[in-house]
Amino acid sequence: MALRMLGKDPESRNGDSPTVYLDEETDTYLVQGWKVEEPGRLGQLDLPAHETVVEIPRRMIQFFLEMQGGPRADV
Repeated sequence: MALRMLGKDPESRNGDSPTVYLDEETDTYLVQGWKVEEPGRLGQLDLPAHETVVEIPRRMIQFFLEMQGGPRADV
């Protein structure tokens, strides 16, 4: 598996922050973020048992290349 780190939360104090990765073999994103555990929020999602939800701050959207209109990683 060839993971490429696209970026960490730019406002992280300790460098131990949400992070966005690109899996270049599967052309998918992996998102490390804060685990969502609040029942009220989880209850609003249609979340299958084999999936999980993490959250990241809005400022991290910059790391999703397609959102910036930049080149796709596989081009």
